[in-house]
Amino acid sequence: MIHAHITTWLLAIILFFVALGLHKGGKSKGLKVVHMTLRLFYILTIGTGIWILSSLHSIDSLYVLKTIVGILVIGMMEMILVRAVKGKNTGMFWLLFIVFLIAVLYLGFHVLPLTFLT
Repeated sequence: MIHAHITTWLLAIILFFVALGLHKGGKSKGLKVVHMTLRLFYILTIGTGIWILSSLHSIDSLYVLKTIVGILVIGMMEMILVRAVKGKNTGMFWLLFIVFLIAVLYLGFHVLPLTFLT
């Protein structure tokens, strides 16, 4: 299940940058399609994360922290896209996105014992 989780969040990040590229290119119809697909991947990422959490024998507080930070990453991605489409400032959300993304990757790959190698 970990492979599915990594695949979904990796594809979500790729779709996020594709959506930003479509927005900058002025392709609003393509942006809407990619944005809705990205929202599906948000749900799949959260779903696979919940599945992984439910399969653990004991849930450590770091897993809960990683879950919260992961949801914050998704929230920042959505806020950046929506505010960019509306023409509003996204600077603070980019900063938070980068901080949360680094934190969740650090927790997932270096701190917690459950990795993609299992």
